[in-house]
Amino acid sequence: MERGIGTSRGIGIGHVLVVCNQNAVVNRETHYNTDEEKTRFFEARKTFIEQTERLLSDLEKKLGESDKDALVLKNQIYLAKDITTENEVVSAIDSNCICAEAAFEDVCNKLVQLFSSLDNPDMQQRVTDIQDMKERMIQILQGTKAFDLTNLPDNTVIVADEIKPSMTASMDTAHVAGIIAEKGGDTAHASILARALEIPAVLSVKGILNKVNNGDSIIIDGAYGEVFINPTQRTLSIYEKKKKKYEEHIEELKTFINKSTETADGKKVMLAANIGGAEEAAKAVKAGAEGVGLFRTEFLFLNKNALPTEEEQFEEYKKAVVLTKGMPLTIRTLDIGGDKDIPYMGLTKEANPFLGYRAIRFCLDRVDIFTTQLRAILRASAYGSIRIMIPMITSVNEVRQVKELIKKICSDLDRNGINYDKNIQTGIMIETPAAAVMADTLAKEADFFSIGTNDLTQYTIAVDRCNENVAYLYSAFNPAVLRLIRRIIECAHNAGIEAGMCGEAAANALMAPILLSFGLDEFSVSTGKVLETRKTIADWSIKEAGLVTDKVMSMATEKEVTDYLSDYISERNKK
Repeated sequence: MERGIGTSRGIGIGHVLVVCNQNAVVNRETHYNTDEEKTRFFEARKTFIEQTERLLSDLEKKLGESDKDALVLKNQIYLAKDITTENEVVSAIDSNCICAEAAFEDVCNKLVQLFSSLDNPDMQQRVTDIQDMKERMIQILQGTKAFDLTNLPDNTVIVADEIKPSMTASMDTAHVAGIIAEKGGDTAHASILARALEIPAVLSVKGILNKVNNGDSIIIDGAYGEVFINPTQRTLSIYEKKKKKYEEHIEELKTFINKSTETADGKKVMLAANIGGAEEAAKAVKAGAEGVGLFRTEFLFLNKNALPTEEEQFEEYKKAVVLTKGMPLTIRTLDIGGDKDIPYMGLTKEANPFLGYRAIRFCLDRVDIFTTQLRAILRASAYGSIRIMIPMITSVNEVRQVKELIKKICSDLDRNGINYDKNIQTGIMIETPAAAVMADTLAKEADFFSIGTNDLTQYTIAVDRCNENVAYLYSAFNPAVLRLIRRIIECAHNAGIEAGMCGEAAANALMAPILLSFGLDEFSVSTGKVLETRKTIADWSIKEAGLVTDKVMSMATEKEVTDYLSDYISERNKK
């Protein structure tokens, strides 16, 4: 058995197709006619744009315009057309008398170097996008073709070094039983595509290409990241049963799409989705979410080379609120710093970035940037139900400063006759121990709470969640974290406001009875986990959840908590 990262759940059983594209060799030793090479570049670029537009059209038919891979292809078209890219390629050809392939390769490599240096998964993912574009352009210039994935036999399991955006766009997905790659993770394009199409996927399987051959029988388990090459009949039989059971589970989940989110004894809660851009709002609605509990606005800033204008932001927020079709949309203001860096802002490297110049601290210092964003959000609120959410709050003063700034912006909008929701709510993320301890006071200043368990956990336990050496300590089931969550919700309810949760813990099935017993009002989860969470909530009564939680809150260690919950739910499911 081989192991990797399971990035798309499900059991895939089929036969291997090894996809291995050779990197093109670019001749740099010969001096070329610059006029001819520039002509070759412009002709290749035209062909590239036409091909990419066709790929884009095919992908949008499969997944819709909002799919992230579709956006990647749009970005490739934009970059190919970009005048800066064009000027740099032309300049390289003129200055060095090199061929068009070499010039374009050099320009792309500069971008790869830039994004590779950033300690941010989303930025590093763009490296794959640029390399994909580079390879395709060179193929066009050299007259070679990529591996053909348009006509595949039934039950094909694709095994590759890395699944590129252009590969996913052209892939005959109807006949793909699974995807395996040596590189990639949960945010890779292969993962996004696989989840959208319900194709099992296991990535980061080291050395898999050296262990398989075309036609090999293979099984992949996308939940556990397991791969079985040429399995025994016994193993095959076991996984055929697992596959059938999983497919039955998926069909059951589909029955929850149009249902309200409520416990077994009828207690209703809000089930929202976390999104990273306006294009994902439609997916959230389609998945059965009852609103958006977290719109991460930093991605609007990350995917640019300069600050987005007020108008650009307004259009993004307006699009999102329209796509939510009257359901609530909670927009988190700019949350940079920590593990999210934006190069063009010129932020200095910090020894402890999670404790430094980030989120609301940055925004209150750079009031010009913050004002632009708040104006755009307020203008968009005229088109639907928008809430503003402020991250990384540690004091009452921060909340008051934000409210005062919003008041000033509203006065300016009034003077200029610009519409906005005059009753717009301003809430805060509770993700620091300081905010949790002061939750009773903060609740008097905020219209709602949203618990960010990812940061709350790491700050409470003093664990860097990105540090592999201490990762074993990181758990929202730590009794200290659970006590803080309970306090936050109690303080919110005592003040007559709602408490939600947008961290990873909101989608954890083991955490569900605890959160229900605490009285959590809103669960905000990733789009792919909406139905699973709704079903989990429906499995619990408030009474049973309370009995379980009473037991949990008497425990002293994280292990006691998780062992008890795992055993209880396992025994419960057998009945």
